[in-house]
Amino acid sequence: MDLKLITWLIPVPPLLSFGLIVLFFNKWKRLSSSIAILSMIVSFVMAQIVFWRGVGIGPELAKEPIHSAIAWLPTSANPAEWLKMGVMVDPLTAVMLFFVSITCLCIFVYSVGYHNGGMPESQHNKKGEPPEVGTIEPMYSRFFAYISLFAAAMLTLVVADNLLLLFVGWEVMGLCSYLLIGFWFARTYPDPRRITPFQAAIKAFMTTRVGDVLMLLGIAYLYSQAGTLSFREIFEPATLTKLATTQSYLVGLSVAGLAGLLLFAGTVGKSAQFPLHVWLPDAMEGPTPVSAMIHAATMVSAGVYAVVRMFPLLHAGLGEGGAFTTPMLVMGVIGAFTALFASVIAVAQNDIKRVLAYSTIAQLGYMIAALGVGAWVAAAFHLVTHAFFKALLFLGSGSVIHGVEHGHHHVSAHGHDEFFDPNDMMNMGGLRTKMPVTFWTFLIGGLALSGFPLITAGFWSKDAILGGAFEQWQAGNSLGMGVFIVLAISALLTAFYTARQISLTFLGKPRTEAAAHASENVWTMTAPLVVLAFFAIFAGFSGTEHTFWVGIGLPQVAELLPNWFHSFVGATVEQVVELKVATEFTPWPLVTSLVVALGGLALGFLVYAWRRPLEAGERDPLARIPGYSWAANRFGVDQLYDGALIRPTLGLARWTYEFIDKKVIDGILHGIARSAYRIGEAFRVFDRVVINGGADALAQSIKELGEGFREVQTGRVQNYMLLALLMTIIIFILFEIPLPALR
Repeated sequence: MDLKLITWLIPVPPLLSFGLIVLFFNKWKRLSSSIAILSMIVSFVMAQIVFWRGVGIGPELAKEPIHSAIAWLPTSANPAEWLKMGVMVDPLTAVMLFFVSITCLCIFVYSVGYHNGGMPESQHNKKGEPPEVGTIEPMYSRFFAYISLFAAAMLTLVVADNLLLLFVGWEVMGLCSYLLIGFWFARTYPDPRRITPFQAAIKAFMTTRVGDVLMLLGIAYLYSQAGTLSFREIFEPATLTKLATTQSYLVGLSVAGLAGLLLFAGTVGKSAQFPLHVWLPDAMEGPTPVSAMIHAATMVSAGVYAVVRMFPLLHAGLGEGGAFTTPMLVMGVIGAFTALFASVIAVAQNDIKRVLAYSTIAQLGYMIAALGVGAWVAAAFHLVTHAFFKALLFLGSGSVIHGVEHGHHHVSAHGHDEFFDPNDMMNMGGLRTKMPVTFWTFLIGGLALSGFPLITAGFWSKDAILGGAFEQWQAGNSLGMGVFIVLAISALLTAFYTARQISLTFLGKPRTEAAAHASENVWTMTAPLVVLAFFAIFAGFSGTEHTFWVGIGLPQVAELLPNWFHSFVGATVEQVVELKVATEFTPWPLVTSLVVALGGLALGFLVYAWRRPLEAGERDPLARIPGYSWAANRFGVDQLYDGALIRPTLGLARWTYEFIDKKVIDGILHGIARSAYRIGEAFRVFDRVVINGGADALAQSIKELGEGFREVQTGRVQNYMLLALLMTIIIFILFEIPLPALR
């Protein structure tokens, strides 16, 4: 079995699915979804073959990865120096293929039920608006075409062996996010202040472009200095040393430092880190499967993957005594601040999907901060576990919304129509018995997100990040302690708002008639939840620390559960980056993890469930806390950007149009046109008076002369003879010619 060929083919089926649906099969909805799911199954099978073969090879895969490249762009006379495009599978790629293919396939299957596949069509459904309950999505085929392209782009990015091909997949995902966030482009809301899907799509596209432009500059700059974009060639020790010791254009920064910062800027945009985080919560205006794709399988995962992949470059030039490089310092500060900032905002959100959106921003901040303190394996581990439980939570939220919408439809059909937002958790409650599968799977995902001890994947990956930060503090790096404290507070808030979300959604009594009549969804929506719930629990056991089990007195478990993730995935960078392995058990990170997770959950359930569940119309207890309205309003960052950037830009654009375009440019062009018109008028007068007038006068003179001569044209020979005699006499007289003598 040729693993190189299989790797090349992994992104192809969903890409072909996109082309087939768009060009040929878009009129047949069921066939379109079948083609999309079948293509994803094929890619899933190939990805799993590559992953398990890679696992069989073991850490040696890092030294001899599955690699194949072709010459693509001539850059010199020597073909050996041409820019190459290729695919590469090392341990990091293998793990990425594992979870990306699983989550994408689950989302594809879930989308059939979410978009009412197999339901009848309605004459009232309009393109660009959500379908009526019980009727199929009018743009059903288009949706599956778009998510197929989305998946193909992510798989291309994962298997790429160079930065340029990675950037191609990166930008295609940017296009897909625009198309899918704004999928319901005609949808509007009674509140004009609420952002529409169309506006959210533009916001996402433009915000991420800021980071993408800087990333492209970083790619170009790195190529100009290294002469290659291949990961393997850039990560050669000699190349990294050269990049780390060569001064860049900015004083105080090496080439590696400047290129690393520019590449990280792309991640700030793609993974919604502060200050480019504002697009991600509003991206929830798209269909829920799109939210799951963006938050778990593709978009934001790609941002973190990019810095995880490029970490040897970001790490290059690590100072003496372990002083962090500039890119690592920036990542540590931005990641930690983003985690805390987003967690505070999530506490005050009532939209079930926006709570999860800010949760994603915070968890991505965890990963970035982990990279900032050098905890590379922990960041990669959390990237994997987070994908599973966040995909579970988003699909679970979509199941909740779907069930509540069905309940509202039932109420409306009996004459009790009321306007309400099906995403608002204040309109829910009591869904535990109405939607049992969704409840239990959502509970598992929420516990994993909170880091519930021992039995959830989120606990192991979060604990690894906190442990990495704590170890850096012990090594004398103050950034480590700062990151540790901030992330611990963020984890406490995460557990609290997760308990709040579960309580408001599933516990207590229904607060609306719609919630009271909600029902469980079809198997195509619930089966993916069960699959993802399995991984939300058991994926964490692949990365448990040996010292943890020994430290708590269970060395036998350490033998049964070795830290496979560290030994396998960590081998990806071990040759160029020294990865620290804990040799002694340190209880403080563990104690902190237990306290913040259990304490946050207990406090959340106490406030929203155990004390007294909220009743219909009751105000959120947190609303009494000072600053709650600020958090609910996202601390005014969107308004700040609107006032400081968007409106001035629009004003400048209007001024440019009104003054520069209409008055200056159009004025010059209109002046030239008027001058040309006047010159043409002058030539027209000259033509009419001089040229045409002269010609007409000459013709008139000839005409009059002809009319004069016409009088003598009598037609009689006698008159002509007499005229000839008179003319002869006149000539003789004028020229004094003697007349002949008469005899």
